[in-house]
Amino acid sequence: MRTSPLVSALSVGAIFTLLAGCSGASNAGGSAPFTPALTSTSAHPLIQQESCPIVKGDVPLASAASFAVLGASTVTSTGLTILDSNLGVSPGTSITGFGPGVVKHGSIYAGGSVAAQAQADLATGYNYAAGLQNPTALPADIGGTTIAPGLYNAPTSLGITGTATLDGQNKKNSLFVFQIPSTLTTAVNSKVKLINRANACNVFWQVGTSATLNTGAWFRGTIMAADSISLGSGVRVRGRLLAETGAITLIDDRDLGFHLDK
Repeated sequence: MRTSPLVSALSVGAIFTLLAGCSGASNAGGSAPFTPALTSTSAHPLIQQESCPIVKGDVPLASAASFAVLGASTVTSTGLTILDSNLGVSPGTSITGFGPGVVKHGSIYAGGSVAAQAQADLATGYNYAAGLQNPTALPADIGGTTIAPGLYNAPTSLGITGTATLDGQNKKNSLFVFQIPSTLTTAVNSKVKLINRANACNVFWQVGTSATLNTGAWFRGTIMAADSISLGSGVRVRGRLLAETGAITLIDDRDLGFHLDK
């Protein structure tokens, strides 16, 4: 495994108090410093968070945080896709494949005011993440790297081949924000691994166009895509899929969303 030479320091001021990656509200908040640095390459099993506690964070998702999947035009599922929080689409109204797909701990919103508000809140969170300043540069593919908490920017598109490890450095609520100007693509059977208290609730991927998670990938964190999101079969996501203008396509995928703490 190679370790990513991502070394810099920056500070980002939070403008809301909310769930860090799990926000259900947007109140006045504080600041969250980032300190990217070289980290340990020790390996641990993939960490799966069962719920997201309410904490201070830097990406204001508000009501959009309650959605495992939120599309704009359509949401389409084939096979036994399982979501662990809300499913919605707006301004479109077409959701197909549920059932046999299953929505646990949530509801389905095909259009209507709830999904529309979530889209508005997604726009706020997306623009906030895209506007954060002084990121650390990433290579075009982060497979095989270990990355510390911080704000990062891809050269154009970002790929993940093999395993990308996010190291929380044993810091509670350590935050990872990835700015990707164009596309995000994960290879077949690739993994985003979390170690040392890194939490999928606090991992955000801001994608300038579309995201594609290929067959068998294990992914962690919230994708906020300006266009569409497409998953191959058997993808496991501990996180959210949120698309601003396009469709979301699912094929027999698992673990999408968070069971939110009340």
